[in-house]
Amino acid sequence: MQRIKLLMTICLALVTGISTAQESQKGWQQLFNGKDLKDWDIKISKHQLNDNNGNTFSVKDGKLTVSYDGYKAFDEQYGHIFHKKKFSAYLLVMEYRFVGEQVNGGPGWAYRNSGAMIHSQSAKSMGVDQDFPISIEVQLLGGNGKGKRSTANLCTPGTNVVMKDQLVTAHCINSTSKTYDMDVWVRAEVLVLGDSIVKHIVEGDTVLTYEKPQIGGGNVSNYDPALKKNGQLLSEGYIALQSESHPIEYRKVELFDLVPYMKDPKKLGAKLKELQQRKK
Repeated sequence: MQRIKLLMTICLALVTGISTAQESQKGWQQLFNGKDLKDWDIKISKHQLNDNNGNTFSVKDGKLTVSYDGYKAFDEQYGHIFHKKKFSAYLLVMEYRFVGEQVNGGPGWAYRNSGAMIHSQSAKSMGVDQDFPISIEVQLLGGNGKGKRSTANLCTPGTNVVMKDQLVTAHCINSTSKTYDMDVWVRAEVLVLGDSIVKHIVEGDTVLTYEKPQIGGGNVSNYDPALKKNGQLLSEGYIALQSESHPIEYRKVELFDLVPYMKDPKKLGAKLKELQQRKK
C-alpha cells in the first residue's frame, strides 16, 4: 500500500503534460512500424485467429488503418489487433483520427467509437465468438456534433478498477477531455504502472486516473471461464486496438518501457520528469 501511495505521489507531481520523444531517441519502441502488421495478431469475433476478415486491419499511406470496405454489414464482428509482445509498465502514445462513415449495421453507440485495450488477455486465448478481450479499455471517441463527447474514457470488459479507494463496477467512466470533432488528429497517451496506477492523457492533459486494474464484472461474452479469475490484479498484458464499426487511422503507436525503473521510485520519478520535459 505504501508503495502504491508513493507511486501516486510521483505521478501526481510529474505526469501532467507528459509528451513523447522523437522516434529516433533511445528507449522508444515503435509498436507500429509504418510499413506492415508483422508484429501483430488479429482476432475478429466469429472468425479464427489471424483471419483478417474483409481486410479490416491494413497499412495505407503509412498509417495503421481500420476499415470496413470489405463488409456488407457489420454483424457484430467486433475485432482487435494485438501487439505480440506483453507489457507491464509503460507510457503508450497513440495519434489517431476517425474517418469516413460507420459501416452498415454498426450499433449507434459505436459511432466514432474505438479504443485501445491494455493489460489484455492474448489474442490466441480468445474464444472464436468472444466479442471483447478481458482487458482495460481506453475508449476513444470522436464528436458527433451533438454536444460534449469526451475521449480517453475508461471501459471495463470483464474488469474493474479502483478510484478514490472505492471499487468501480460501472462499465464506462467518462474522462474530463474536450470533444474532438471532424477528422482531426488526436494525441492520446496512457501511463501504466503495473497493477498500481493508470493515467489517461490527451494532448498533454491528464483526463482520468485510476488504480488496481483487476479482473471482474461483465460486459464480455463467450470467453474461457478459466481465464476470468475475479479479483485478480492485472499487472501485465497485451495491447490491442479495436475495430468497432467506425473507420479509424493511427499514424503513431509507440511505447516507452518503464519496467527498468519500477523498483526504484527515484529513478522512476526522474524518468517521468524527463518524459514530461520533452517536446513533441
